[in-house]
Amino acid sequence: MIRTQVQLTEEQSRRLHAEARRSGKSVAEIIRRGIDRYLDLGAESGAGDTTRMSALEITGRFHSGKSDIADRHDDYLDEAYGR
Repeated sequence: MIRTQVQLTEEQSRRLHAEARRSGKSVAEIIRRGIDRYLDLGAESGAGDTTRMSALEITGRFHSGKSDIADRHDDYLDEAYGR
């Protein structure tokens, strides 16, 4: 293995150490897994992980008031774009 030094914010360090205690894993193991996940998701999507995570974070947060969006999404898009 190669040793690498990384600077974290106090909040990142606190959360990282809390997760290590909770999961019973070492801080290094959690960091390695996080790096693997970041690299794997970025390679699969062709876009940065930040974009993917931003999209996932907002999923389900908005409500249209319509109950048939899954079935009629194309109709609603046509309406929105004036087609």
